[in-house]
Amino acid sequence: MGDSRMDLWSHPTLAAAVADEDWGKVFRTYRKLTGLSQTKLGERVDLVQSDVSDIERGRRRVTSVEVRQRIVSGLKIPSRLQATAEGLNTAPIPTLALPDPGPDDDLLARVTSVVDTEHRVDAPTLDWLDRLLGEHRRAEDLIGSRPLVDVMRQQLRTVVDLHAGARGPLADRVVRLAAEHAQFLAWMAQDQAQTAAALAWYDRSHEWALEAGDANMAATTLSMKAHMAWSGGRGTRCVRLAEAARWSAPGTSLGVQGMAAQMAARGHALNGGADDVARLLDEAQSLISRASEHPEDEPPWMYFYGENWFTLQRGMAAMHLGGWRTAVDHLTVGLDALPDEYRRDRTWYRTCLAHALAGAGEAAQAVSVAVSSVPDAAAVGRPHSWNELHTTAAVLLRRRAHEGHQLVAALREYD
Repeated sequence: MGDSRMDLWSHPTLAAAVADEDWGKVFRTYRKLTGLSQTKLGERVDLVQSDVSDIERGRRRVTSVEVRQRIVSGLKIPSRLQATAEGLNTAPIPTLALPDPGPDDDLLARVTSVVDTEHRVDAPTLDWLDRLLGEHRRAEDLIGSRPLVDVMRQQLRTVVDLHAGARGPLADRVVRLAAEHAQFLAWMAQDQAQTAAALAWYDRSHEWALEAGDANMAATTLSMKAHMAWSGGRGTRCVRLAEAARWSAPGTSLGVQGMAAQMAARGHALNGGADDVARLLDEAQSLISRASEHPEDEPPWMYFYGENWFTLQRGMAAMHLGGWRTAVDHLTVGLDALPDEYRRDRTWYRTCLAHALAGAGEAAQAVSVAVSSVPDAAAVGRPHSWNELHTTAAVLLRRRAHEGHQLVAALREYD
């Protein structure tokens, strides 16, 4: 049966495998029906032959939204089957127990008494929770999301419990703080490719932000949904959500407006719209530059947006548009200026640099950057950075560069 026939995806075994998200069975059945080799199927989904083999044998699981999207797009899986599979994606947020950092004794007693007896909430309690959330955001930059998820879920429960004892403006502040916690949990779920969980947390955050009258958070949740669409290769959805972030929440800060503008630029980059990309990135950079003049007007989660961040984004856009040498230049400059404490982001952009070098035909440099990134990608960069390294290996192997085998060997040490 050729893969151009209309009834390919009507085959019950193939349809059931997609519904179950059993990608190993999808690969095996698809190859049986089409006669494709593992190498040829890998070319369609941007995976090396060894990865196809490992997925078919159950040695490797597909946990990344990006890899899933490549499979869906490369094999042209019909939307009716995709909808079924997405409806079953209800895996819980991954958790890992970690001791909860505690406040000083006085504040610890205050938080405990508020939760247990529903005493009135006071401003110092909420000030401490604000500071703690900020510290956790920065810790996540260094250690990744996995160790923090359970801690943040517990902290959110504490915040929600506080609402019963809050009065007047403090009640709105508690809801606003809950929205920020939910947004952070959404981001961490997104970072672990837990799509259903991330969308649920973003929806909850958006609802609480609207209740609290927090336009900045309401817009941010839409921008972050746009980021999810971009990660999944859905350019048009990314643009529409980013545009919604701009018009649906008037009164947002300049920085939040800049975030939405650059998200729209990412979507246009996926769609090949170079002119729109340049226009929107210039607009976003201007907004962020103006925002930096009055940082006190920006919400706390905007701390990482700056001029250097746009250098990196221009590199990412160039990659989508096939401008490999331009991408290499921007990513190199941006990485040189990125602080060491942004370990997860440094890992991500280094893997992107390796990909861009491979695309530019610089195989030796690509494998050097990639191999040096493997330990951090394994520790704090799964699944996104890890999958970017597999993509780089696939690019090198397609170009018959022997360095591709070096990278595959390095990845296998951590698989």
